Amino acid sequence: MATIHIRQPKLERLEEPEKGFLGRVELEVEGHTQPYELTLFSKRGHDWDYSLHFLHESGKEEEIEAVEQIIEEDDDEFDRIIEAIWEMYPGPEEHKPKDYRSSSDESDNS
Repeated sequence: MATIHIRQPKLERLEEPEKGFLGRVELEVEGHTQPYELTLFSKRGHDWDYSLHFLHESGKEEEIEAVEQIIEEDDDEFDRIIEAIWEMYPGPEEHKPKDYRSSSDESDNS
């Protein structure tokens, strides 16, 4: 599996109209021609929807599909990304849910 480097993690709490958390992180993958941006959203901070796209310019379709597969299938890697954005969360600790990691029972991360 390719090594994913996490860069520039950010997380903010959204207020009205769509309460929840919005995270962004840049991903560099060894051997890939272009970096990626992963945008994450969660209403409660533990069930995450995401969008993956190239950061600057388009790259190879098979490379972004490989990253998508890692995000979908490797809970530990997805949790590592989620932990990185929570580490950068500037809000009060009480807004941080006790269990913000993904669960193997919850595979709806699309």
